[in-house]
Amino acid sequence: MVDKKPIILLCLVAIIVVAPLILYNGMGEEEGYFGGADSQAGPVIEETGYQPWFSSIWEPPSGEIESLLFALQAAIGAIIIGYVFGYYKGQDKERKRIEEEQE
Repeated sequence: MVDKKPIILLCLVAIIVVAPLILYNGMGEEEGYFGGADSQAGPVIEETGYQPWFSSIWEPPSGEIESLLFALQAAIGAIIIGYVFGYYKGQDKERKRIEEEQE
């Protein structure tokens, strides 16, 4: 007898992945629903007459360089977080090993 639970779960995952793609295909692009906060905030800020009180020290020469720096920053952060989690996991594992030896 075949267990139906994995088949049902796989079908549910497929529905969850495909349904949003079908329902929102191209919908809302013209209204700007999925444009992001940066593209919507700029015109609103310009309407208020706000003038920035400082400027950037260095402006990246292109959008690709800016994306590269952002990805590099995210990678360094992920490495640091992974190291901290691994360090504490290793400490916990060693503590449990020592407790088992003492028993």
